[in-house]
Amino acid sequence: MGVRRAVNALFLAACVSLTLYSANALRVLHDGVEMPMGVSRGLLGSSDHVYKVHEKVPLYANKVGPFHNPSETYEYYRLPFCPPVDGLKHKAEDLGEVLIGDRLVGTPYEVSFRVDHENEKLCGKDLTEKDLGRFRKAVKDDYYFQMYYDDLPLWGFIGKVEKILRPGQPAEMRYYLFTHVHFDISYNNDRVIEINVSTDPLRTVDITEGDSIPVEFSYSVKWKETSIPYDRRMEKYSRYSFLPQHLEIHWFSIINSCVTVLLLTGFLATILMRVLKNDFVKYTREEDSAEEQEEMGWKYVHGDVFRFPALNSLFCATIGTGTQLFTMTLCVFMLALVGVFYPYNRGALLTAIIVLYALTSGIAGYVSSSNYKQMGGEKWVRNVLLTGSLFCGPLFVVFCFLNTVAISYRSTAALPFGTICVIFVIWALVTFPLTVLGGIAGKNSTHEFYAPCRTNKYPREIPQLPWYRYTVPQMCMAGFLPFSAIYIELYYIFASVWGHKVYTIYSILFIVFLILLIVTAFITIALTYFQLAVEDHEWWWRSIMCGGSTGMFIYGYCFYYYFARSDMSGFMQTSFFFGYMFMICYGFFLMLGTVGYRASLMFVRHIYKAIKCE
Repeated sequence: MGVRRAVNALFLAACVSLTLYSANALRVLHDGVEMPMGVSRGLLGSSDHVYKVHEKVPLYANKVGPFHNPSETYEYYRLPFCPPVDGLKHKAEDLGEVLIGDRLVGTPYEVSFRVDHENEKLCGKDLTEKDLGRFRKAVKDDYYFQMYYDDLPLWGFIGKVEKILRPGQPAEMRYYLFTHVHFDISYNNDRVIEINVSTDPLRTVDITEGDSIPVEFSYSVKWKETSIPYDRRMEKYSRYSFLPQHLEIHWFSIINSCVTVLLLTGFLATILMRVLKNDFVKYTREEDSAEEQEEMGWKYVHGDVFRFPALNSLFCATIGTGTQLFTMTLCVFMLALVGVFYPYNRGALLTAIIVLYALTSGIAGYVSSSNYKQMGGEKWVRNVLLTGSLFCGPLFVVFCFLNTVAISYRSTAALPFGTICVIFVIWALVTFPLTVLGGIAGKNSTHEFYAPCRTNKYPREIPQLPWYRYTVPQMCMAGFLPFSAIYIELYYIFASVWGHKVYTIYSILFIVFLILLIVTAFITIALTYFQLAVEDHEWWWRSIMCGGSTGMFIYGYCFYYYFARSDMSGFMQTSFFFGYMFMICYGFFLMLGTVGYRASLMFVRHIYKAIKCE
């Protein structure tokens, strides 16, 4: 036994090492050549951000794209900007950075430390008809560019559109290209603290018409000293997203929503406890009475309430996958609360999700297989395979479609072949083996299902119920209250994930998440009681459906946000938004469905344990 445990421990350690190595191996597979580890942004420490006067600090261009379509991004040099004299040199990137579409490449800008430049010429170009067409489309679609200087992000727009109105004539649209950029950089001793970029509206070129236009690109750099310490240089981006007055409104809205929801939940819990107390008193009197009385209500189905559900293999796989996603979410929250996901630590969140999902897959296998054994299942291999593919299978289908769309657009959102290989290696050598090991451990577990009441040999017939007692209406009632608890917070999350805001107030998000769990558990318990009270004993799947119905409400909110609160457009952005939000809502359905089932199971065991069942 000790040898087996040692082998399992060694295998787990190897899986962790392999996962972390695979995330770093992307540096080799992304561009096909191995690059020094020191050039990776993710490995830079504070000592790597110390510079001497006149020391060259590279300015990297990342991507361009329509401002209102955050997923539709392209490589910077897809537009005919001035390329470096010595050719394009890409910077190595981590797994998470590639997943979010970052493609850093060198630029010809000479921005040395504490060296000012005034009207420095970058290059001169004769824009061809094809070049002008690309720039016109970029200006018309409100393209922005993103760069990085010493790990600090900066943004600017490609050009501007002016509408010219003349009496008696239709409005004329003119497209202007910005040809000059100005960098304002702040430093503290030997460190870069802040950088801003601006364009000169007086230095523009009209590209509305013409087949060939000569253009001269230029830039200027101005350095100034600041007292802001290096450790606080990222606070600027937090303030940009949530200004003080917005933060106060944010807190007030969250507190107002939470108090309202908790009051409703408290009223519901109080009523439910009073009803249960009356039921216990009633059933106790019936048991003490010498006369035979017909059983009614939820006690009447005591012989069927613990009858295992249909499709028990799928049921157990759902519980196992939901438990894994719940554990992974808690781990992500813990990392967020300790400050791992600071602003523009790009890709850290996605990398953490992939690694944590891989390492928690053993939980899914164990929970699913253990419950499947307790329910008398024998086809445990099929159960483990179903558990491993219940979430990854739909995700793979959605990813293949969206990645194909991104490839057809030649967008940086399309994952390179090397990145896909890394993710597959993580799944094949870490996720799936841990799922199988967890399944084997669950199959060999000695736990037995605890049922306070004996199950009858034949199930009782469920009486005819009104329409609002069926699954779909119950799901609508169950999902509304938890959704109302997170409705306000959803806007800030969507503005961060599908916009250019930065979400940093993870403490609020964690509080909202806890309230979501509490409300989901209470509402599912209440609906389970009402279901048993009308002698409907098939509560197993109903508890999952009602608990997870909040995910359907969130997906419904996606349509409202897309059409009413955002300016997203185009087939690619629409596909990415609804495709990946479908997977996120599906994950919420599995996770919250598991919470609802666990809460209902504890409740059902408690009430039937409190009465005498024969």
